[in-house]
Amino acid sequence: MEEQKTVRTSHLFDHIGLTWFHRKIWFLSAMGIFQEGFNLFVVGIALPLIYHQHHPSSLMLGIIGASPIAGTIVGSSFLGGLADKFGRKVFYIIDMALIMVFAILAGTVGYSDINWLIVFMFMIGVGVGADYPICASYVSEFMPSRLRGRMLMSAFSFQAMGMLASALTGLVIIKFSPVDEAWRWMLLSGALPSGIILFLRFFAPESPRWCIAHGKEELAATIISKFCGKTKHEVHEIIMREKRQFKSIEEKELGYVSLFSKKYIRKTILASLPWFMMDIATYGIGIFTPLILVSIMGKELEHANYISKDFLSTEGTAFLDIFLLVGFALNFVLIDRLGRMKLQLFGFAGMALGLVILGLSTLMGSSLFLIYGGFIIYNVLMNMGPNSTTFIVAAELFPTKLRASAHGFSAAFAKSGAVFGIMLLPLLKDAVGTGMLLLLLSGVALLGFVLTFVFREETMGKSFEEMTPVEAYEATESPSDLPHIRHSHASPAVVASRITPP
Repeated sequence: MEEQKTVRTSHLFDHIGLTWFHRKIWFLSAMGIFQEGFNLFVVGIALPLIYHQHHPSSLMLGIIGASPIAGTIVGSSFLGGLADKFGRKVFYIIDMALIMVFAILAGTVGYSDINWLIVFMFMIGVGVGADYPICASYVSEFMPSRLRGRMLMSAFSFQAMGMLASALTGLVIIKFSPVDEAWRWMLLSGALPSGIILFLRFFAPESPRWCIAHGKEELAATIISKFCGKTKHEVHEIIMREKRQFKSIEEKELGYVSLFSKKYIRKTILASLPWFMMDIATYGIGIFTPLILVSIMGKELEHANYISKDFLSTEGTAFLDIFLLVGFALNFVLIDRLGRMKLQLFGFAGMALGLVILGLSTLMGSSLFLIYGGFIIYNVLMNMGPNSTTFIVAAELFPTKLRASAHGFSAAFAKSGAVFGIMLLPLLKDAVGTGMLLLLLSGVALLGFVLTFVFREETMGKSFEEMTPVEAYEATESPSDLPHIRHSHASPAVVASRITPP
């Protein structure tokens, strides 16, 4: 009995090893993020063939490339917010169903122009966008705090695997079906794995932290007991005792407006603005890597037909995508040693350096060796830094009742930067050339560095139950207690006992 008195809710999550239950949640979320990387970036592989068949203007080409990214804005902001209100699981299923259905439609429905293609790819993006905050919430809310960064990052690293898989799939399709309509098979290829993931997600549990935050303690106890080594009754007693002790400083209902309150505004800026800057460069470069390579390798490809050009540029893209995995591997090793902010700062600086090398090399007509070197530096440092950390930080800065909404808003805001970059890149490329365009993007990366430095806040190793009590500051009569609370490793119940009458 004495042992039970000392056990807190945070212990149920943070003082255990990884079980098959944790790994199941991680796998289902990681494979969702794999689908995101595949479906968003397979568009870049298909674009040269779509361009050859339909001959769209530079603006229309940008709209085609941006359509799934624009869909992510709707999915992240709208469905992400609903997941905070109605639960994670229902939208965990809905978002994958959207990806599967509209991948099939994009690849199979007949049409004489590209308008329906834009609509269907937009809807794929809605599903992808919803999956970002929900997967981030699922993984972060299940994992022990000491492993949370690595587990979030390793799940997010499947985005790069999806990107690589999209390039390899494109190579196979072009190799065995070198025709105008090959792009249809590329878009259709994402439907089968989406269907498998959709089926498996029906057996996923609800997030126990969401259950606790919304008065579903019985369900939370049932779920937690499966991985914490205690019975459902023991877990329920721990949850209810702590909720009674913590009731006087329990969080009120939160919504999107809370993100812009005095309490959260710096967190919101840190979660969204650097991610916005990162996505302008990341998706602008990522979606158009095949076209950029064709532009850079103009002399080498001047006698090749359009199928050969697409095959060679896709081959180059697949090679460069390998270094995205290298960046994620470095992040996995360093994320819980150096912290989120140091890696984000170093990553933005490396992105800027790689883009400067690319831009100057292109302007001066340097060798392909130097050009590929710039791409490699950019890809490695991007994924070691902000492409990983922005995803992680947005999931860690906010309390449970606001987590999916906050991550959804941040992802949606970031993807608006991606849409801006994707639509603007073809026009800027025509106006100033590829080399100058890459130099301009290096300035965007530097701006991400500055924003991170000004608003930085480290979340490495902190339990969610440890971070949330800081919000109790407004309930205290003595603001001088805050530094003690902020650096405490105590659970909410212990903090509550310090700032409320016994």
